[in-house]
Amino acid sequence: MPAKKKENKPLSARDRMKLEIAQELGILEQVERDGWESLSNAVCGKVGGIMSKRLRERKGDI
Repeated sequence: MPAKKKENKPLSARDRMKLEIAQELGILEQVERDGWESLSNAVCGKVGGIMSKRLRERKGDI
């Protein structure tokens, strides 16, 4: 079965933040190569925790 083509949709502010955090953690290349599902639960939790903290600091601007 052929792989589905991913559509190039504009990234939301939350998605951009997630990628920025992945870059800071040094996992961006892995995410781009293998996708978010390739990460361990611990790493995904770390990304989510950092995102939550930043959103609280910004008071939900995004």
